[in-house]
Amino acid sequence: MKALITNSFISSIKPKDKAYDVWDTKLTGLILRVNPTGKHVYRCEYGRGKRVTLGKCTVLTPIQARDRVKEILADTVKGNPPQPKKRNHILTLNEFIKNEYKIWRYANRKSAKKDIDRLISVFLDEFGNYPLLSITPLAIDKWRSKRIASGIKPITANRDISILKSMLNKAEEWEIIPENPLRKFKLAKIDNSPNVRYLTNEEETNLKNALFLRDEKLRSARLSANEWRQQRNYKTLPDLTKIFFTDHMTPMILLSLNTGLRQGELFNLKWENINFERAILTIAGDLAKSGKTRHLPLNTLALQLLKNWKTQTKNNEFIFQNPNTNKPFDNVKKAWRTILEQAKIEKFRWHDMRHHFASKLVMAGVDLNTVRELLGHADIKMTLRYAHLAPEHKANAVEKLVSKFSFSHRSINSDFRDTVAEI
Repeated sequence: MKALITNSFISSIKPKDKAYDVWDTKLTGLILRVNPTGKHVYRCEYGRGKRVTLGKCTVLTPIQARDRVKEILADTVKGNPPQPKKRNHILTLNEFIKNEYKIWRYANRKSAKKDIDRLISVFLDEFGNYPLLSITPLAIDKWRSKRIASGIKPITANRDISILKSMLNKAEEWEIIPENPLRKFKLAKIDNSPNVRYLTNEEETNLKNALFLRDEKLRSARLSANEWRQQRNYKTLPDLTKIFFTDHMTPMILLSLNTGLRQGELFNLKWENINFERAILTIAGDLAKSGKTRHLPLNTLALQLLKNWKTQTKNNEFIFQNPNTNKPFDNVKKAWRTILEQAKIEKFRWHDMRHHFASKLVMAGVDLNTVRELLGHADIKMTLRYAHLAPEHKANAVEKLVSKFSFSHRSINSDFRDTVAEI
């Protein structure tokens, strides 16, 4: 965001759930960091990716902040860039995570709890008492080798190290350390095109049958329960034979198979995100992993099930709202596991429905870039894992060479022709 930073602008700026930057239109290098807490600060960017905090808006005026930026930029040109503040005590990994980084992560990342829990569970036993600068590439390389030898997959080790490197980048940005000691550390080489798990036609049929039988079983159980209640003059429960779905599981699963939504996106969907007239589902940027809003067209099955489900949810804000808490669902593991057992489907995670959605599209001839857009991948590299599912495209490509290398009986001798025939 760009704006002329003035006292009136600062007083009118609205904090958001996450911190964000406002770049001054009058002086390149002056940045206003708007924090969720409402305590905003001036910052100066004096090189690519190099920033220094100037002070709080309650202490410096915009004019004073501009003067300070001009001084820093001039000194940088002369070869005297700002130096990190000297500290008598370099924070340990444990101190930095719990006292500094955790607060920022929770305010700025949707995956904060999972990432912080992972940093604590994976690294603190080994490196918790290490000063941040002592977490060297050699130390991490030894740790990784030992971890992989114990059975941990390289891709898991890479994911853990990436979170650690990201944290150390923030420590450098905050001038707690002069530089990230793992900046040049290379992740383990892995197969970037692993096999993806998707349902076979038989498994997909079995899953849908299991959902149907589950709904019928719940309807039958409700009928029996109401008969028992009537006999005792108790108030009966809602009749499940008069509604489309007995609970949230069938519409959740069918919508996932037909949209490829991430579980977190699915759980937090609101009815306001559905445009029934245009058959469009919108994933807001604050829910998307990429942070960018995307719009998904709904096929006829997804659209109809949402229309049917809406008639059962009354005035709920969320599409899949837990009736016991009036909040979005956050865990359906038990019901999901039972459904897979009934369908006799093994080694299939909830997230694999996203792979199933993408795989079926590719096998139907949909180009990878369209699949990328539907999945919300920021980079085509993530989508390339599905490329092998469209072998006919590669076959058609190499077949085009045949006409260029066709042989006539007159142009080659019989011996060579026989050799080609044998090949």
